[in-house]
Amino acid sequence: MRYWYLRIMRQNSSPKNLAAACALGMFIGALPIIPFQSVVVIALAFVLRVNKLAAWLATCYSNAATMVPFYYFLYEVGQAVTPFRNVAFDPDKLRMVDMIHAGWQVFGVMFAGGLAFGIPATIATYFLSLFAIRRYRRRRAVRILRKREE
Repeated sequence: MRYWYLRIMRQNSSPKNLAAACALGMFIGALPIIPFQSVVVIALAFVLRVNKLAAWLATCYSNAATMVPFYYFLYEVGQAVTPFRNVAFDPDKLRMVDMIHAGWQVFGVMFAGGLAFGIPATIATYFLSLFAIRRYRRRRAVRILRKREE
């Protein structure tokens, strides 16, 4: 984790660019499209001209290992924000093809949950990562200056 953290912090991009990339990755990672999220986030990173590595790394919180609890979370959030109450969550059918065959309502509920979670998380990620990147770079610059003075 520390290695990837430092990779993001040391990218040759502006803090705003890196923060936007992290926010983009957070948003795409919140959508129930795990098999396609890498392709989508890289394509959008090219279009939006943000750092591709940072955007891709920010999607990694939703992955195959966390898929069942994360999709269940999206399902619960989606149930709270959509009128569909008779849609059942089946953890054995989480592949994209299975969800679509189960009905667009299941995918729609999870997608709505992803949007409801993803939009505020994206905004928070932008500002938190912008703060963290600026702070890291400021401290690193001070450390470098102190070493040069010694």
